[in-house]
Amino acid sequence: MEAIEEAKRKRKELDDTLREIENRGSRKSLLMFTKATFEKFDCQDFHEKYYNLLNEFALGNIKRLMITMPPQHGKSEGSTRRLPAYILGINPDAKIAVASYNTPFASKFNRDIQRIIDNKRYYDIFPDTTLNSSNVATLSNSYLRNSNEFEIVNKVGGVKSVGRGGALTGNKVDVMIMDDLYKDYAEGNSPIIREGVWDWYTSVVNTRLHNHSQQLIVFTRWHGEDLIGIFEDKGKVHEIKRFDEIYEIDLKEDEWIKVNFEALKNSERTELDPRPKGQPLWENVHSKAKLTAAREMDVEKFECLYQGNPSSSEGMLYSSFTTYKETPQLKIVKAYIDTADTGTDKLCAIVYGLPLAPVDRHIYVIDILYTDEPMEVTEPMTIELLNKNKVNKAKVESNNGGRGFARVVKKEVAGFVDWFHQSNNKEARIFSNSATVTDRVVMPRDWHIRFNDFYNDVTKYKKVFKSNKNDDAPDCLTGVVEEETKATGKYSIR
Repeated sequence: MEAIEEAKRKRKELDDTLREIENRGSRKSLLMFTKATFEKFDCQDFHEKYYNLLNEFALGNIKRLMITMPPQHGKSEGSTRRLPAYILGINPDAKIAVASYNTPFASKFNRDIQRIIDNKRYYDIFPDTTLNSSNVATLSNSYLRNSNEFEIVNKVGGVKSVGRGGALTGNKVDVMIMDDLYKDYAEGNSPIIREGVWDWYTSVVNTRLHNHSQQLIVFTRWHGEDLIGIFEDKGKVHEIKRFDEIYEIDLKEDEWIKVNFEALKNSERTELDPRPKGQPLWENVHSKAKLTAAREMDVEKFECLYQGNPSSSEGMLYSSFTTYKETPQLKIVKAYIDTADTGTDKLCAIVYGLPLAPVDRHIYVIDILYTDEPMEVTEPMTIELLNKNKVNKAKVESNNGGRGFARVVKKEVAGFVDWFHQSNNKEARIFSNSATVTDRVVMPRDWHIRFNDFYNDVTKYKKVFKSNKNDDAPDCLTGVVEEETKATGKYSIR
């Protein structure tokens, strides 16, 4: 009997020790805290990166953070439920404001945070952070607690929730969390609501912040001119690829760090998102087949909702492109190649055909190579592209090494390869030829899938040139039109 009791005692001591180890870890890590307080937490690789970013925010290492993520990927669970509870655990004096698109939704977040703090497991980890047991504060020394606001007992911290446009008068805000300020596509595409969000941010939110205040914006993108888009257009956003950049970037007072998690990986591998291209963010919940079907249904909405890559038709240089399902009979296949000028530029090679029918004045894009790989990689890729498509004639811009590139390619292809120097102003060329580009260039029907990077850089290219990060795709398209459209309006097939 004594042996049994001794065994139970030792087992309890071991359990208590393991629990205390878990508690200590939970006080240092938002991810461990979430695992300890949320039994149903299905933690994926991207969740670890996401929670580690939020942890850096909680510790004060990031002052202004933007994270965009597709719907139903656990965004709000981390940012707007677990994070406020965790911050109040490590700093019960923190004054936090949580905002969303309306008051009822923001209040729901508030109640969820209260439930987390009320849980015994939370008390084990953070015993100094407690709430008033009553939802009604009637005495002068009672601590406020209702569905919109609560205070931490014996501390000065707490959480106030507010709907978009709501008041924060009289409230100093140490941590401002803005989650889904736009309810849906209709709101995100409403100029009135977008303007209202910006006015509310500048006249309400910004006036409650102090020198050491932190701000977190998390939402699914609906429009290129949403709150995040406004900051991006002002040049206030630095999108990072590595955790070390948090400490390396010398941010000014009004600048932000941003991370975007694509539903279907399209960009290059990074430390923050090491997936290979084409891999879904959460296969078990949103499979590649499901996401591909969604993209096929509506490309523009998919880029906004799932890829965090919105655009507004207002201010875009190009109107929509005509597409074709089957290539017409061609009289010649040509290519226009713009080699990368600097380390940030991309090589762009467009293979296109001119139709045999004399009444058809369109330029049919057949294939595209668009990459930022170095020249020793792009040379064989270009050779393969030209031979595969049986290009009759290719023209290469000779600027910054283009002539040497052309000489290497010329030796390995059957078609004629020529080079030239482009001395005209790039912006003037792109702008003056933009109408002709959309009028005469015809794209494959699935070009948004086959050439996704190229598609995004063309369809989201803005009339205000300094707002664009990359002009290689529009520049190359312009070169194609300049090569084929002469002053007489006829095509050259030299």
